[in-house]
Amino acid sequence: MNDVLWEPDDGAGLEHLRYETGPLSADSVVLGVDEGGRFRIRYALDCDADGRVRSVSVESFDGEAGLELAADGEGRWTDGDGAPIPELDGCLDVDISATPFTNALPIRRLNLASGESATLSMVYVSVPAFEVSAVQQRYTCLDPVDADGGRFRYESLTSGFSAEIPVDSEGVVRDYPDLFRRTD
Repeated sequence: MNDVLWEPDDGAGLEHLRYETGPLSADSVVLGVDEGGRFRIRYALDCDADGRVRSVSVESFDGEAGLELAADGEGRWTDGDGAPIPELDGCLDVDISATPFTNALPIRRLNLASGESATLSMVYVSVPAFEVSAVQQRYTCLDPVDADGGRFRYESLTSGFSAEIPVDSEGVVRDYPDLFRRTD
């Protein structure tokens, strides 16, 4: 079991993540502030042996909001009641706005070589609103992951945001410039 702590660059919040590899599973608690309001969530996700997300749940501590999603590993998603979500068709990975951890999902799954990039359809979960949508993102390998870590360029093709993110030897984000920094 691996433990990681991140705090937002503005210092208002904390994430405590526990994850296991082979296949990847994670459980995390995030305390944060969004547009002046505080939020507390817990998320959990499981991937298959090929690194594709198979399930994700995100819930508020007060029980007032939450979601459960399941995937077949081929890009088809259902909600907690098993109803199909066709607008997410083609997405293999999840990006939860409140955490840098979900950037590790495509980085680990794709295993890009230096200079290679991939454009992906992602399930984007906006926290604390709990809104779900499909977005386009690109990952470019600047330095492949090795024993010392690696570096990737992340680009949201939906919003235009981009960042250069260093990762550790497991492909997990160390620091996310201007957003999160690891404290462990």
